[in-house]
Amino acid sequence: MSVGARQAFLRWYAVDKRRLPVRADEGDAPDPYRVWLSEIMLQQTTVATVMPYFARFTERWPTVAALAAAPDEEVMREWAGLGYYARARNLLACARAIVADHGGRFPDEPTALLALPGIGPYTAAAVAAIAFGRRAVVVDGNVERVIARLHAIVTPLPAARAEIRARADALTPNERAGDFAQAMMDLGATVCTPRSPSCPRCPLSSWCAAFAEGAPERYPVRPPKKARPRREGEAYWLEHDGHVLLVRRPPTGLLGGMRALPTEPPAEANWRAAGAVEHVFTHFALTTTLRCARARSRSAARSTGEWWPIARIDEAGLPTLFAKLAARGLAWRAAGGDAASPAGPLPNARPGP
Repeated sequence: MSVGARQAFLRWYAVDKRRLPVRADEGDAPDPYRVWLSEIMLQQTTVATVMPYFARFTERWPTVAALAAAPDEEVMREWAGLGYYARARNLLACARAIVADHGGRFPDEPTALLALPGIGPYTAAAVAAIAFGRRAVVVDGNVERVIARLHAIVTPLPAARAEIRARADALTPNERAGDFAQAMMDLGATVCTPRSPSCPRCPLSSWCAAFAEGAPERYPVRPPKKARPRREGEAYWLEHDGHVLLVRRPPTGLLGGMRALPTEPPAEANWRAAGAVEHVFTHFALTTTLRCARARSRSAARSTGEWWPIARIDEAGLPTLFAKLAARGLAWRAAGGDAASPAGPLPNARPGP
C-alpha cells in the first residue's frame, strides 16, 4: 500500500469510524485501562454483547486499582454470561499485577504487556498501539480477513497467519499506528465482512487483489470444518425452604471459579428428570439433563455448597449453561415439583460439564 493509499484510508477512518463507548471521545487521550478492558472482553465476543458488560464494569470499577481491589466473587458475578471465564480470572490477576508491580500504570511497550497475566500478542499490540501510540502490529479476525483479501493469500488458515502478520507489519505506519489498527478493525467489521462485503464502499478496493479477482469471499481460505464432539452430562436442582443448593466449581478448568448447580448427586433424594438443555462450548457441544428434588432439611446435602434464595437466583452470577438449567428448575417447581419424600435411589450420574 502506497503512502497515498494509507493516507486515504486514514481519512476514511476519520469520517466513517465506529463511534463506540469503548473508545475515547474525540480529542481525548485513550485511557489504557478502558482499552485493555475492552480488548479482553472483545476476545471471541461481539461488540453488541460486550457493550452492557463494559458499561457496568467501568461504572463499578472505573480504574485498574478499583478493579484490582474488587472481590473475586463480585467480578465473576458481573462477568457471568460473557463466556470464556478464564478471561475474568486473568483480568483480576492482571489488574493486581499492574497495581503491585507497575504502580497502577500500564506498561506502554508490547514486550512488557506480554508479561502480564492474560495478555497475549494481539492484546499487547492493541493496547500499545491504541492506548500509547506505539508502532505495533495488531491482527484480530477482522484484520486477518482484510489482509488475506488485499493480497489474495491462498494458503489456508491457520498456516496463513505468519504471512498475514508479515503483510500487516509491512502496512503498519510508524505514525498513527493506533488509528491505523482501529481503521483496519472497522473496515473488517463494517465493509470487508465475511459474507457480502461492500466492495464499492471500500477505500482499499483499488489495491485489493481479491476484489480484482471478483471473488473476495473466497478469502481467507479455511480448511474443512471438523465435526464438533458431543457430550452428555447431568446437573442437580436440590431445594429446601425456598433455597437451592449451589456449589463453587474448581478454580481452574471449564467455568472455573463460577457458582453452579452440582453435577453429581448432592444428596439421597427422590430425583425427577426435568428436561435437558443444549449448550455449545468452543470445542464440544453438551447436552445436560437436569434432575430435581426437594430435601427434607439442609443437612441432607452431602455436597459442600451454599443455599441460595431461589427468588434471587438471577443474582447468583450463574454462567449461561447453568442459568439455562436453573430456568428448568424454576419451571419444575412452578409446575408443582415433587413433594418432599423419603430418600430414594441415586440416579446413575454421568460426568457433568
